[in-house]
Parts: sequence; C-alpha cells; structure tokens
Amino acid sequence: MPKKASKKKKVTPERLMQFGSAYAPPLIIGAAVSNKVFDTLESGGKTVEQVSKTTGASQRGLRAIMNALVGLGLLKKDRYEKYSLTPESEAFLVRNKPGTLGGLFAMASTHLVPDWLHLSEAVKTGTPPVAVNREATGPEFFSVLVENIIPMSYPAARTLGQSLGLAKTRKPVRVLDVAAGSGIWGIALAQQSPLVRVTAQDWPAMIPTTRRITQKFGVADRFSYVGGDVLEADFGSNFDVAILGHILHTEGEDRSRKLLKKVFAALKSGGTIAIGEWLVNDARTEPLPALIFAVNMLVHSERGDTFSFSEIKSWLEEAGFKKARKLQAPGPSPLILATKL
Repeated sequence: MPKKASKKKKVTPERLMQFGSAYAPPLIIGAAVSNKVFDTLESGGKTVEQVSKTTGASQRGLRAIMNALVGLGLLKKDRYEKYSLTPESEAFLVRNKPGTLGGLFAMASTHLVPDWLHLSEAVKTGTPPVAVNREATGPEFFSVLVENIIPMSYPAARTLGQSLGLAKTRKPVRVLDVAAGSGIWGIALAQQSPLVRVTAQDWPAMIPTTRRITQKFGVADRFSYVGGDVLEADFGSNFDVAILGHILHTEGEDRSRKLLKKVFAALKSGGTIAIGEWLVNDARTEPLPALIFAVNMLVHSERGDTFSFSEIKSWLEEAGFKKARKLQAPGPSPLILATKL
C-alpha cells in the first residue's frame, strides 16, 4: 500500500500580523501609567467616567486603553462596566509600590522608542542615533533609567547577598559597585549586614542620583563614591566583593575585558566578582529577550552587545579569575560569579 502523503503544516501570516502590532502593549501600558489609571484603580473598581473624573483624562482615550488592558490581562471588567486591577498590575504597575515597573513603561515613549525608530539606519551604519555609553550624553539617559529598573535588579542583588552569607558575617565586608547607577546592587548587600561598606563608582554626573537613592533606602552612611569612567577611575584595592550589575553589555567586548582585569586588581585574594547580564546561548539563537536586548545595544551604544556565559567565563579566566560559575537568581539571566584565588 502506498504511504499516506504527509500533510504539511499550513503557513499563515498570523504570527507576523501579531508582530506588526507588538509595539503597542508597552506604549498602552505607559499611557495608562502616565494617566494614573493603575494608581486610581488601586482603591477599587471604577467606571471609565469615574477614572476620567479622578485623572482628568478623556473618557474616549481611557475607554480605548482600558479595554486594551483588559485584553492584555492587566485589568478586569465586570458586567457593570467597572474596571479593576489584576494581581499582576496591582503588584507591578501602581507607582507607589516598591516593585513597580510603571516608570519603565512610562519612559518607553520618551527614552526608548524614539531611538528604536532609527534602527534601520543603525543597522546600515553600525552606529546608534545617540550613544548613551558616552559620559557626555549618558547621564541624562541613565539618571532616568536606573531608578526605574531597580525592581529588575533588587531581587537578584538580594540573592547575591544571601549566597555570600552576608547576614552572618562577623567582619567588615568591602564592596565595589562598578558603574553603580542607582546603587541598588550595593544597597541590597548593605541591607543584609551593618558591616558592609560600599564604594560606588560612576560618572560624576550620576553620583547625585546614587546618593539620593542610597538615602531613600537608609544606607547612605555606609557608601563612599568614586567619580570617573570605569577604565580611568581609581577603584582602590582590597575589596571583598565587586559587582558589575548589567554593565558589560553597554561596554562591549574590548572594554569589558579591560574592565575585568582592572576589577581583578581591585579585589583581595579570595574576593568574589558578581556579574549581572542578559546572557545568550553559545549559538546566539536564544533566549529571545537577550537577543532583542542585543538590538537595543545596537540602537543605544557604540560597542554594546549581549554575550554568552562561555564568552564572559573566558574573559574572567583571561583576567586571572577562577571558578567561574552561574548563580540562579531572579532576573533576565543567572548571575555569573568568579573568585580571585
């Protein structure tokens, strides 16, 4: 009997059509944050008319985005046309909550999307419309960004502190937070023991932001500051821990390799380096968020990229580190730890 002909899976344009409007969700969420939709609903369910009265936004505009948010699973709507928060939006989109991502979505239309509109030109030339990795232009961008991405880094930083056993330490622990930004990596470690002291390094124009946030978290008295470019600033020496929280992807390969050697020199024997990154696999075929982030680096930096664990491990070994390993932690990828023996 002849073999039954195998049926080929029919190719449809559905997935591409979905991609065609993929720009919309972050802008819809950002518009809702900016118009205080989630904040207004924190106290309970409300109609479009009630939200309009509280926020001053138009009923037409609110109805459009709030219905879309229902479709996105970020709002619920009952039979009385009252909208309410879901557990997800209540936890992460109300602006006064400690884990809020509202600010990140609110800045999508002002700080992120405008540069992405120049992607075709960036692909052609290999250069970004505005390079935020430069000291002349970077602080204006990062002073807004760093506070809004605290919820992405804080849980991972807490996990790092726990893995280092900081809560049980009986001796002073000196931490170097490289390109500290908000300072959240050092802050999370300082919260785990009064014996932790942090040296936060960043561009001079970023340090006021770091100071303000360390004060907000109540650990400012255990921070000191070093201003300058990462490859030029005097880090000092004899640190127990050095943190590079999502720094290498902006620096690119050449500067990252130099930076790791410099950090190695700043650590004491037995010290630990901890690296947060958006890791790709060796073939650069997954995970998708890290692959997309590499395009974000094309749009926003001159040399930036995303890297694999194998690549960063080889750079660490080149710098003199041993025992490069992954630490599972909340966030886009595992942390990378290595030791100066």
